[in-house]
Amino acid sequence: MEPPRPGKVVAIRGAVLDIAFDDDLPAINDALVVHDDQAGDVVVEVQAHRDDRTIRAIAMASTTGFRRGDRAERTGGPIRVPVGDAVLGRLLDVMGHSGDDGAPFADDVERRPIHHAPPPLSEQRKVTDLFTSGIKVLDLLTPLAQGGKAAMFGGAGVGKTVLVMELIHAMAAGYDGTSVFAGVGERSREGHEMLLDMTSSGVLANTVLVYGQMNEPPGARWRAPLTALAIAEYLRDEAHRNVLLLMDNVFRFVQAGAEVSGLLGRMPSRVGYQPTLASEVAALQERIASVGDASITAIEAVYVPADDFTDPAVTTIAAHVDSMIVLSRAMAAEGMYPAVDPIASSSILLDPLVVGADHARTAADVRRTIERYRELQDVISLLGMEELGAEDRRIAERARRLQRFLTQPFAVTEAFTGVPGQSVPIADTIAGCRAILDGECDDWRESSLYMVGTLEEARAKETAARDKDKPAEPAPVPS
Repeated sequence: MEPPRPGKVVAIRGAVLDIAFDDDLPAINDALVVHDDQAGDVVVEVQAHRDDRTIRAIAMASTTGFRRGDRAERTGGPIRVPVGDAVLGRLLDVMGHSGDDGAPFADDVERRPIHHAPPPLSEQRKVTDLFTSGIKVLDLLTPLAQGGKAAMFGGAGVGKTVLVMELIHAMAAGYDGTSVFAGVGERSREGHEMLLDMTSSGVLANTVLVYGQMNEPPGARWRAPLTALAIAEYLRDEAHRNVLLLMDNVFRFVQAGAEVSGLLGRMPSRVGYQPTLASEVAALQERIASVGDASITAIEAVYVPADDFTDPAVTTIAAHVDSMIVLSRAMAAEGMYPAVDPIASSSILLDPLVVGADHARTAADVRRTIERYRELQDVISLLGMEELGAEDRRIAERARRLQRFLTQPFAVTEAFTGVPGQSVPIADTIAGCRAILDGECDDWRESSLYMVGTLEEARAKETAARDKDKPAEPAPVPS
């Protein structure tokens, strides 16, 4: 049987190519290599069968210089990328090509397709093991699951990327596993900074970086998370390692999908998003699971356009995550970093059967106190704290102290602030919050609780401030 003949490009519109074949068409999601004598080669992915002889494909790189009549060779399957130990410590693009100064990957390096079915539900195991981050507000109010999915939702400039980088730092300090970072549609400056930070902190050797940069065509940004997932799945299934999968930013994945959908001529859905929004997000998220003795733990940053948490992309992504960390612009404006909203954030793991009765009770009391303070804020802003009743004033003062105690200096911001980063055990976080709720800190300055680690550190800060404020003893009068 003779091999199938190559196709021929019949139309090019930016990143979209129409390719005609004389025999059977390649399958959806198959990769083709389009060759031009002058422009070189570009990989395209089949997205639609237009008729019984023509397919429509999306390019993974720029199509400048390509033209009608160019030859399109079949590859026999989806895009395949290198996996395994060979990619550790390396920076890759969506095609699996090295993006750093290292040597190209050898031909004998194992490769896997970027499209893969999620593991069957019968093979997945439940996730109840906690992933301790050392970040007080996360460990207390939105505990993360090892083998689960956590997402940080926030608008521009409220600290999503800083929080992701701090979690990478926490993983390097106390998590035995490998991390895969997917930079989706983000700035090259951020990628360069992350590469330098990982190199200097010594965690790059156990990390794979996959980037689809902001300036790349939508196809490359759209498929970058799948390349990262293929690498993570291999490490989980074949190497039996726990994998930390970090994605910044999943909204850019959805945005790239909307661009691709428009280029393919599909009718837009709500708010201009692609009609396939739910199925695209599900195809990505359902592959993140714990199987056998290893797990993939996902921590995702999600940009919230115009701070609108009802945006279809945001609500679709939120439906798949176990822990939802909401970053508040109001808290960031007050300098409460990390700017995690304690009321809007949630986690399915905040259950007495998982975290213990003391942790669950303390978290509920912290939420209740801060929520009551927010209810009183209109009265406080109009009339002042003096007009509150004794009980409400006490709640408001304790809530303000709790908000300040839940701030924390980060290791990744030490170069900018000069304050050493802090990692706090969950037992110390619970004990500190319980002490504030029980009134042990009612006579402390609020500033003593701001940007500290444990309550003992805050106590030392308070003692030092009081000693400084003591009036100097008068010098003895000479006789």
